[in-house]
Amino acid sequence: MLSEYLLIGQVLKPQGIKGLVKVRPDTDDPERYLDLDYVFVKKGEAYEKVTIEEVSVRDDAVYLRLNGCNDRDLAEKQRDTMLYIDRANAVELAENETFICDLIDCEVKDRQGNVLGKIKDVLQPGGNDVYVVKCKQGEMLLPALLHIVIDVQTARGFVTVDESRLHEVAVCDWE
Repeated sequence: MLSEYLLIGQVLKPQGIKGLVKVRPDTDDPERYLDLDYVFVKKGEAYEKVTIEEVSVRDDAVYLRLNGCNDRDLAEKQRDTMLYIDRANAVELAENETFICDLIDCEVKDRQGNVLGKIKDVLQPGGNDVYVVKCKQGEMLLPALLHIVIDVQTARGFVTVDESRLHEVAVCDWE
């Protein structure tokens, strides 16, 4: 089942003395923060809505002030806080795009439905994403190319690969 909330950043540290924090954006477009009025923070199992009072985007990070945070001591308490948005406010994805968090724990199946493993991570080295797949035999690095990954059904929890192409591209760490 897909999570209702998507991770968009992590508070790294306080910035200055007026309650600003430096945020590592976990999004392809940090400018996106400029359009947000609020984020969610996880408190136990619940998500709490927190208003953004001030935001700026610079080359290295996003700087923001959350509601009620007006000094460095309060900003320090936000260190390592993960920031989320709800799916209703997520960016609209283009065809053949999916959120990375939705791929994690998806089963990787061949065209006959045989389970090859589960996606445990997604690497982004450059030209294309690479799925880190945990298999019985070890770990497989699977390039996310359209002629290899032929179907992605994150809502159903699986992706389908063309097994006839795996010998060309998959890098395995099997013992």
